[in-house]
Amino acid sequence: MGEDRVTPGSQTSLREANRARIVNAVQQRGSLTQVELAGVTGLSPATVSNIVNELTGSGVLHTAPTTRSGRRAQQVTLARNLGLVAGLHFGTRSLRVALSDVAHRIVAEQRLPLPPDHRADSGLERGAMLTAEMVASVGATMSEVLAVGVGVPAPVDVRTGQVSTRGLLRGWDGAAVPEILGARLGVPVHVDNDANLGALAEERLGAARGRRNVVYLRASHGVGGGLVLNGELYHGRVGAAGEVGHVTIDDNGTVCRCGNRGCLETFVGAAAILETLRPTHGHLTLRDVITRAEQGDPGCRRVLSDAGRHLGVAAASVCNLIDPEIVVVGGQLAEAGEMLLGSLRATVMERAIPSTSGPVEVVQGALGASAEVRGALVVALDRVSITAGVLAP
Repeated sequence: MGEDRVTPGSQTSLREANRARIVNAVQQRGSLTQVELAGVTGLSPATVSNIVNELTGSGVLHTAPTTRSGRRAQQVTLARNLGLVAGLHFGTRSLRVALSDVAHRIVAEQRLPLPPDHRADSGLERGAMLTAEMVASVGATMSEVLAVGVGVPAPVDVRTGQVSTRGLLRGWDGAAVPEILGARLGVPVHVDNDANLGALAEERLGAARGRRNVVYLRASHGVGGGLVLNGELYHGRVGAAGEVGHVTIDDNGTVCRCGNRGCLETFVGAAAILETLRPTHGHLTLRDVITRAEQGDPGCRRVLSDAGRHLGVAAASVCNLIDPEIVVVGGQLAEAGEMLLGSLRATVMERAIPSTSGPVEVVQGALGASAEVRGALVVALDRVSITAGVLAP
C-alpha cells in the first residue's frame, strides 16, 4: 500500500499539478497554442506536449491545427462535450441570456425586453424560463448545465449574491439571486455587478486580453465601472468598487438616484443625454442619437463629445488612483466610437499624471453588447472544476 500512496513530492502528484495547471490555463483563456501554454504555465514545451496528448486522449482537451505568425501550431481548447454553462445579464431594460460550451464557444444567445423598474422575482422567473427554453433548443437538458453566471446593474456582495446598496436597482434590494434562480434551475448560480463582468470578459477575451490592470467603463442607460487589478476582479468591501458612475462631477448638480448631487451618471446617463437634446430634437433613443451623429448632426455629435469629456474627468481620477495599463469603454455609448472616445482620451491625457511610458491606452471594447453576458459565462466556467474527465460545480 505504501508504494501506491501519493505524497506531495512524488512524480504522480507533480504530474497531477501540471495537468491541473494546463487545464486551468485553457479553462480561463478559452484557447491557447501549446507554445502559449508553455509560456503561461512555466512548463517545458515537451511537458506541455505530453500532457496535452494525454488529456486529449482522455477526452478533456481538444486540439486543432492553426497558423500563428506564418507558423503552424496546435490550438488547445477544452473538449466541447464536457457540458454547458449559462450567462444572464439583467440590464435596465433588457435581459440577455447566452449558453456556451466549456471551450467558450457560444451555442445560443437571446435578448428579451424587460419593463422599466422590473422586480427581481418576475425578472428572475423570466430569466429561468428563457434559460431552460434555450437549453432545450440546443438539444440539451439542465443536467448538462454545470453553472450559471448572472450580472445585474448594481453593486453586488459576491459572498452572498445580494445587491449590496439600496435604491440603485429598484425592486432588487436584498434579493437572494443565487437562491431564487438556483432553486428554479437546480444549478449553482454566481452573481456579480454587470460592469465587473464586462471588465472580466474584456480582460480575458477582448480588448484588454493579456493586461493585468484594467479599468472598464460601461456607459449606457446608466454608467458603471469595473476594475481588474493584478489579473483579478477587485470588488472592495461589499462589491461597490469601481462605481465610477457615482463619482461627483458637480457638487451643485442634479440629484442622482443614489441620493448624491452631480454624479457622473447625471451628465452621461441616457436620461441626461436625451433630455439635453429634447428641446431641439424631440424624443430620441440613445441609438437614434448615435445614428444621427454618424450622419453629421452637429447637436448629437456635440452631446457625445461632451459625454466623452465628462467620462474622461472621472476616468482620469481613477487612473491617478490605480495606474492601469488600459481603459476599455463598453456599453451602448461606446458604439459612438471616436466621437466619444476622442474627447474622452484627450481629457484623460490632460488630467492624468504624466508618465514616462506615455498616456494610458483608451480603447473601445471588443465584445460590444455581449461583454457583460460573456463575463457571466466566464464567472460560471471559473466555478467549474475540470479535472481528468471529472466535472463538478
